[in-house]
Amino acid sequence: MSEITKVALDAMGGDHAPHEIVKGAVNALREESSIHVFLVGREEEIQKELSAFDYDKSRIEIVNATEVIETAEPPVNAIRKKKDSSIVIGMKMVKDGQADAFVSAGSSGAILVGGQVIVGRIKGVERPPLAPLIPTEKGVSLLVDCGANVDARPSHLVQFAKMGSIYMEHILGVKNPTVGIVNIGAEEEKGNALVKETFPLLKEEKSINFIGSVEAREIPHGHSDVIVCEAFAGNIILKLFEGVGMTLINQIKKGMMNSLRTKIGALLVKPALKETLKTFDTAEHGGAPLLGLNGLVVKTHGSSKAKEIRNTLVQCVTFKNQRINEKIRESIQSD
Repeated sequence: MSEITKVALDAMGGDHAPHEIVKGAVNALREESSIHVFLVGREEEIQKELSAFDYDKSRIEIVNATEVIETAEPPVNAIRKKKDSSIVIGMKMVKDGQADAFVSAGSSGAILVGGQVIVGRIKGVERPPLAPLIPTEKGVSLLVDCGANVDARPSHLVQFAKMGSIYMEHILGVKNPTVGIVNIGAEEEKGNALVKETFPLLKEEKSINFIGSVEAREIPHGHSDVIVCEAFAGNIILKLFEGVGMTLINQIKKGMMNSLRTKIGALLVKPALKETLKTFDTAEHGGAPLLGLNGLVVKTHGSSKAKEIRNTLVQCVTFKNQRINEKIRESIQSD
């Protein structure tokens, strides 16, 4: 029997909490036998949601937290003042070794601050980046950073590339993953000051498979396995990617309902189309880990529903089993 992965799940974070969060936890237990979930939040509300499900009661525990950090709150003040919030308590469980991972759809700012202040960075890691998987023509690519470090330095981006390569190789099984830096052209001399300074450093880094610049239009084609950028560009790429994906899916569905002929055609292609569109559903790929911390912290979309929560919890099992934190620590500290 595989080792149990204990996950502290913020039951109060996100637009659809606690119902969809609790539902996702129950579904994860059905899919993965080696998960134990701590639902962190207001006990009475969580218990009410759990009462609607049939589940193995030995594998879910409620950890009471009376406070909730709202999205609009200043993150530093919220982490400092709301000691009994689901985010703070969940992260302390990771720090104290009670949980292997913390997952939340709540305040991004509070998760980023809490991850560094409470869980702490691996020695040698300058800045932990958020690293979501995004769907591409070839499968998925890792976008790193997508929201944690707006004002990054060249040395930060080099570490992003190293950590992202470890993640892709050991979580996705991609051997010698390719790394590209987001740029406005293929030529090495192009780009802003950050890109121009970082490019030669990535070329010299022997531990990664750097292939040069990647333009935004090449990202959906899967031009590189790891896409490196600072968080301002990364967040724009991620949100535009998600917005265009949702728009295309909606337009395709709308077009198929235009007439009797298109409805008949839709019935014929529905199985294949459903499978194709599924690959562009970001919920299929779990959350975005904050790489380079002493424990696993994963941020899911604020709009996360049960499917994304379930997939993120399962993702935590792979992360632990593959010893990603240990591999990042070995890579960074060997420099």
